Parts: sequence; structure tokens; C-alpha cells
Amino acid sequence: MDSIVLNNMAFFGYHGVLEEEKRLGQKFFVDVKMYLDLALAGSSDDLNETVHYGIAYEKIKEQVEGARYELIEALAENISRVLFETFEKIQKVDVTVRKPQAPVPGIFDHMSVEISRERSK
Repeated sequence: MDSIVLNNMAFFGYHGVLEEEKRLGQKFFVDVKMYLDLALAGSSDDLNETVHYGIAYEKIKEQVEGARYELIEALAENISRVLFETFEKIQKVDVTVRKPQAPVPGIFDHMSVEISRERSK
């Protein structure tokens, strides 16, 4: 299946269980892969036959910067939900949320969650 990919989007949000995370906020990085048939868009050169990735970006940004979740699992789930609600052409979506400043004592690049969801029939 074809896909549209939005990689390494950076946002500032207030997600986390700890009070400091809720008060101070931190950076989050999000990758989204939206699966859909792009054949008609490719042959017609018509934006109406695909997913407008600018609108997708704004919907993702609203979830990361406008909502607050304790778990990045909930953030990822809601990103997938909003994308399905907004774009009927999407059949499947993969969402990765990376949290580089997770409050874990240790040296690491980031903690992350990855989910894959398919449109229910």
C-alpha cells in the first residue's frame, strides 16, 4: 500500500505523569506514516484525491501542543484517532512519539512509543 510520511516533527508539549512535566513541558518528536491508495492522486494530480499533509501536520500539532496527556501512549492513540476522523482515505496509520527528555536517570537518546492502527470496517 502507498503511504505519506511526516518524519521528525518537533513540538513542545505538556505530557507526562510528573508534576514538573505538566508544569514545565518539554520537546516531543513525532513520526507519522499514513497508508492509502495514491494511484488516483498520482494520475490526476488532484489534491482532493490524497491527504493534504499540511492539514495533517496541523491536526498532529493540535494534539501535541494543544492537549495534555499523562502517557505518550495516549498522545499517539489520539493522533491516530484524529487522523482517521479527518481523512477518510487513510486506511492505516503508524505513529511514533519520542520523548528525549523523559525523566529517567540515565543516558539515552529518547524513550518512545510506536503504534499501528487500521481503520475499522
